[in-house]
Amino acid sequence: MSTFNKKIPLEDGDYYLTPEGYKCFTEQYHLKRGYCCESGCRHCPYGYNKKTNTI
Repeated sequence: MSTFNKKIPLEDGDYYLTPEGYKCFTEQYHLKRGYCCESGCRHCPYGYNKKTNTI
């Protein structure tokens, strides 16, 4: 199984609910996942910029 398909169990602090009711993953979760998905996540610890498509 590749790293990209691995299920990571959610723990306290991995996400919060936005006012619209969506799960927003925190920096803690992204670091635990171990890679950047290049989706422009709000709390990306890898420094990805969706506008310039660069890390």
